[in-house]
Amino acid sequence: MKDFISVSPLKILEKSSRKGLGAGNLGVLIARAGVGKTACLIHIAFDKLFRQEKLVHISLEEGPEKVTSYYNVMCSDFVRALNLMDDHDEYRMLVERNRMILAYLNQSFEIERLQANLKNLAENLDFRPDVLIVDGLDFEKAERTIFEGFKQVAEELETEIWLSALSHRHITDVNERGIPYPCEQLDDLFSLILQLQPETSGIFLRLLKDHDNPTIPDISVRLDPSTFLALDKPDLPKTRT
Repeated sequence: MKDFISVSPLKILEKSSRKGLGAGNLGVLIARAGVGKTACLIHIAFDKLFRQEKLVHISLEEGPEKVTSYYNVMCSDFVRALNLMDDHDEYRMLVERNRMILAYLNQSFEIERLQANLKNLAENLDFRPDVLIVDGLDFEKAERTIFEGFKQVAEELETEIWLSALSHRHITDVNERGIPYPCEQLDDLFSLILQLQPETSGIFLRLLKDHDNPTIPDISVRLDPSTFLALDKPDLPKTRT
């Protein structure tokens, strides 16, 4: 499994202060539509799953079958890219054994409902996640209490939670700490903030917030636009305050 971890987008955190998100904390991945937000989020999930961690993928836009299909396609893509076809079944088995999918479609998501479902997984299936992946939450419409609820879940279950946030080219709001829309008024609740940025030389994953570190290294990792695997080591050109 070291083959994937060596090219995981999360290698960007090798240069962060705590080398990862950590139990009880929230992390968010910001990206514009079509840049690869869900693909990168699933690679974050792979990084956890291949470390034998338990994971629950929470989808607010797609049903379980579609989410499973995304995982299968991306798993096939990266084993092909890394020439690991002989290990394909082993990777797939790790994913299926360690991942659960919860879908809340048609605006049916509530924190209380999530808590009940996670309690059910623990009591009936003995499945207690180390990581939650949340894809499809509308940051524009979500109240702050939703994110406070996620923070409470993370702390109570001693799990880390990764969310995705949709940004827009025409909205350029940025707070005094350099955090852009739609997280500029919520950054106090997130321990790690990452952003996907398309540039002429490729797609870059950048670290915008690193826990309570007041001086943020300008760390970025260039990703393959077709597989979203890391192409190089984390780059530290300068320091941002």
